[in-house]
Amino acid sequence: MRAWEKNIRRVVPYVPGEQPKKSNIIKLNTNENPYPPAPGVRKVLREFNTDRLRLYPDPTIESLVEELAKYYKLDQKQIFVGVGSDDVLAMAYLTFFQPDKPILFPDITYSFYPVWCDLFRVPYETIPLDEEFRIRPEDYRRDNGGVIIANPNAPTSIYEDLSVIEEIIKYNQDSIVIIDEAYIDFAGRSAMELIHKYENLLVVQTFSKSRSMAGMRIGYACGNPVLIKALNDVKYSFNSYTLNQLAIVTGIEAVKDRAYFNEGINKIVSTRNEAEVKLASLGFSFPKSGANFIFATHKTMSAETLFEELRKNDIYVRYFKLPRIDNYLRITIGTDDEMKILYDFLEKYL
Repeated sequence: MRAWEKNIRRVVPYVPGEQPKKSNIIKLNTNENPYPPAPGVRKVLREFNTDRLRLYPDPTIESLVEELAKYYKLDQKQIFVGVGSDDVLAMAYLTFFQPDKPILFPDITYSFYPVWCDLFRVPYETIPLDEEFRIRPEDYRRDNGGVIIANPNAPTSIYEDLSVIEEIIKYNQDSIVIIDEAYIDFAGRSAMELIHKYENLLVVQTFSKSRSMAGMRIGYACGNPVLIKALNDVKYSFNSYTLNQLAIVTGIEAVKDRAYFNEGINKIVSTRNEAEVKLASLGFSFPKSGANFIFATHKTMSAETLFEELRKNDIYVRYFKLPRIDNYLRITIGTDDEMKILYDFLEKYL
């Protein structure tokens, strides 16, 4: 190794889902929304004055923060916006997690969590889920430097009742607790309603799933003003101009159209319910999903074999070759037509 190479920071990176370059595929591997964003998004893109692109965007992202504050009935000082929830979570790691105590998160969860720990030199401990992939809140009653919980969890799809989440927050009021709610709109009650009750709570959400805006990279966090100011201080020390002009104006339109948002959620949940019935009839079992995907295992067929066969036939799902979950497939809910193609293939192949 050359002398200068010793100074390079080396981490094992997060591996995102495959983004095939082919056309005419059935893409059910990255939990993207199969429907377009709100009609207002297309309208502002069509009318956008491109001369604005020569100017820096508003570093405070005030117009979008204001719209989110109205939506959630919060003060603008309680909202932080970033480039997708991954950026928001990374800023939270930099801001709140220190090297003196380990942070806690489940052993099966979003695989970016340990990557950020390695990158930012944050120690961590993984807490095993039970045999049914559920969180045991009593396991989080230990000294820690922070807690991060995805609810609904990925890749298991399981939504924990808000009472379970509150039990964890309630016990850990000496550290920051982050609830990562990328899929909450497909599930149940959000931890947003606990923000006024617990000063140490940060709730993170995204436009990528339920608002069909994965390509615009918009995420946000809600919490008490002290937490939000700390996040902004780190952001302005890292990169002041995070969200671009187009993301800001389209994000506002996505929040405004509540009727379209609710209609889209209902369509996906309806298709998900049908998928659970159909997959069960084909010999699959899975936890009850609270997300826009199903985490399924087959009673006789290897998940890795199914993954490869589906891929050969241009149907993409996600497979994780990891302990405890290496016989499961994560199947994103697509349109009814896309799901029918999946069912037809599985019927023939199985």
